[in-house]
Order: sequence, then C-alpha cells, then structure tokens
Amino acid sequence: MITRNKYIIGAGLVALGATYLLLTQTKTYPPLATVPSVDLDRYAGKWYEIAAFPQRFQKGCHCTTAEYKVNPAGYVEVFNACRKNKPTGKLSSINGKAFPVPGSNNSKLQVQFFWPFNGDYWILDLADDYSYVVVGTPDRESLWILSRTPVIAPTLYAKLVQETAEKGFNVSRLRKTDQSCD
Repeated sequence: MITRNKYIIGAGLVALGATYLLLTQTKTYPPLATVPSVDLDRYAGKWYEIAAFPQRFQKGCHCTTAEYKVNPAGYVEVFNACRKNKPTGKLSSINGKAFPVPGSNNSKLQVQFFWPFNGDYWILDLADDYSYVVVGTPDRESLWILSRTPVIAPTLYAKLVQETAEKGFNVSRLRKTDQSCD
C-alpha cells in the first residue's frame, strides 16, 4: 500500500513538473500576418534561396532551390535540392508535399517531407509579379527569402530583411545562400 501511494505521489509530481515546464517555457508570439492570397499556379515553378535561417537539414548546402508543381489532387508537389559542401558538390534533394491550410487563400501551407510530420510554410511577402517571396513560420524560428533568379538587387534584399525584422524575426540569424552554381 505504501509503495502504491509513493508511486501515485511520484507520478503526480512528475505530471505537475511537466505542466509547470510546459506553461512557463512556452513562448507566445504576436499574430503573424501573411499575404491575403496566393495563386498556386503562378507560385509553381523554380525558386532560388537567397537567404535563410540555418536549418540542420540544410547544413553544408550551396545553390539551394525549391521547385513547386500544383497537383490536380489539390496539394503542391515540392522538390528541394542543393549542392553539398561546395558549389560543385554532390546534389542532395528531397521530395515533399505542401497542403494549403483551409481558409488561408493558399497563403499558409503545411509542408510534409516525412509522414506524419508537418511544418508550417507561411507566405509573408510576395511580389505582385511573383518574382520574390518571403516564407516563415509563426514561431519566427524559420525564415526563407526566395527569388525566381539566383540574385536579387541589394536594395530589395535590404528592404525584405527590414520588413521581416519588423515582423519579429531575429534577422541576425539570416545567412545568404551561395548561388554560384549556375
């Protein structure tokens, strides 16, 4: 009986501690605005990564690109590629799917590379002519600046970085992507 009570008390303390950690360590973020809507057919095609927050899965990547294709089933096929360790390095790639979040007018997607795991893909800024895009996550831990061309004007880059900082992203983490492969 005493052993059972110790077990119950111990389990209760563990649950209480876990609840405390969850409540005190959870960050809250102000709402993150996305663009009003995205035409996925115009968004489809090849994008060059201009800059991004470092990601473990992109370590050593050069010349990173993303290609999107709208699937008739209603999702977007994703093909991400980069050269590993140097611009002439081995091609590394991964395929995934992006699912539009209902009610977001395609400005929010859930990207899936490994079932059942999804990641947020929120379109924060998009050129009227679909020549550049800024993509981030609502927790401000991931950020990408993409372009239809391997290089963008320095003034445009500075503008996008400034606007992203104003949205609460720590832009000191932003790293430019080497696009010297093409």
